[in-house]
Amino acid sequence: MPENAIHTPQVLWAQRDDIVYLTVAVEDVDKPEVKLEENTLFFRGSAHNQTYELNIELFKPINQQESKWGVYAQKHWMFILKKQEKGPYWPRLLKDSKKVHWLKADWNKWKDEDDEDEEESAPQAGGDFDQMFRQMGGLGGMGGMEGMGGLGGLGGMDDLPDLNDMDEKEDSDDEKLPDLEENTESKTEAPSA
Repeated sequence: MPENAIHTPQVLWAQRDDIVYLTVAVEDVDKPEVKLEENTLFFRGSAHNQTYELNIELFKPINQQESKWGVYAQKHWMFILKKQEKGPYWPRLLKDSKKVHWLKADWNKWKDEDDEDEEESAPQAGGDFDQMFRQMGGLGGMGGMEGMGGLGGLGGMDDLPDLNDMDEKEDSDDEKLPDLEENTESKTEAPSA
């Protein structure tokens, strides 16, 4: 394969009734080019001496001004695309119904449409996407890549219970089990054929 061949990156996606999540699974992309329009997303960048390009037509329109993108955990590019119309889940990401090998569901972010009512931690319509990006690992460089903030520490770990005293407490599983009884039924031989 020629060195200057253009590769399609693996893309993971998930959605809510008002948001589409996309992750371009290529690490350390150099000089990325992003163009987001109402119905299309164009992404191009180089990593590890290879050029990657993604040019997709979305199933339905998105709101360009409220959509965000940036580097996720200093490795992958993540897009939070705000749907133009809040409503039922899209049956697929792409306008074309043909299956493509590079597109997969992101089960870490996926939430069933029925479970949407239970969701409280993710931003809703008009939510604070910048705060969500910070909670997901210090996504610096949103939009124009200014700042490129670091990962930072793991916040919110102070409320975890102390697990050091677990050996001192007894558990119902620690009770002694009765001895096994020997099988006293007489053994019978199977009739010969």
